[in-house]
Amino acid sequence: MTNQAFKSGFITIIGRPNVGKSTFLNRVIGQKIAIMSDKAQTTRNTIQGVLTTDDAQLVFIDTPGIHKPKHRLGDFMVKLAENTLNEVDAVMFMINAEEGFGRGDQYIIDRLASVKKPVYLIINKIDRIHPDNLFTLITEYKDKYDFKEIIPISALEGNNVDHLLEVLTDQLPEGPQYYPKDQVTDHPERFIISELIREKVLHHTREEVPHSIAVVVEKIEKNPDEKVLVQATIIVERSTQKGIVIGKQGTMLKKIGHQARRDIERLLGNKVYLELWVKVKKDWRNQERYLSEFGFDPENYR
Repeated sequence: MTNQAFKSGFITIIGRPNVGKSTFLNRVIGQKIAIMSDKAQTTRNTIQGVLTTDDAQLVFIDTPGIHKPKHRLGDFMVKLAENTLNEVDAVMFMINAEEGFGRGDQYIIDRLASVKKPVYLIINKIDRIHPDNLFTLITEYKDKYDFKEIIPISALEGNNVDHLLEVLTDQLPEGPQYYPKDQVTDHPERFIISELIREKVLHHTREEVPHSIAVVVEKIEKNPDEKVLVQATIIVERSTQKGIVIGKQGTMLKKIGHQARRDIERLLGNKVYLELWVKVKKDWRNQERYLSEFGFDPENYR
């Protein structure tokens, strides 16, 4: 038994879209709670991942990528990300080592000016660049903001992730254990299931059906044979998108359902019977009644 005081705190992960925030969160937590895609703006809600050790509890908040909004859903996503900045104990500003400094980074740095808590620059995807380029990148960003520390990592490969966790733990204040030791997220199973299904839609439809996708889980119930019935609706904005998601003779929907079911079974630890439907809700990303219905409540982020 250690005499060291228990530490705890909240750490937000911000950055441009597609810098690897969700990949980092899933690696640290040890299971998939945030969906991963090579498409920008995959994360739409702040997803809390909880890492508990003997001495500390780190609650990570994976935010939507900060970007210039193109619709009401985009407004919601950016406000959601920005609202976390002054409500946490530390900020991880994550960048993609391959992309280098861009206007989107300056937009974020301008918003960090009012942040009183320590801000760490996390250079992700270092496995994809030459070490000489890393030094140049560090020098460039060092002049942009007074970071507490600059830490290069590869969330995908795990390089330097343990060191990052040690640094974050060291600076956390003494505090309580907010969540049970075996809890890895504050989101209900229904939310995680909808995200796992959405991930498969994004993966299989590629650019044909970009981000006009929402998934609503209608029912989760355990049958007498211990198999879990999950019924969910995939929402799209146009009838052409519905055709793409269903595919010829339903082949695409079957493929999406098959892969999503495997992830859901891993999540629930049960055999799953998954039923999927596809519905068209025209221009739902710009209509507040649909945003609220699908879990994006604009009222909270005025």
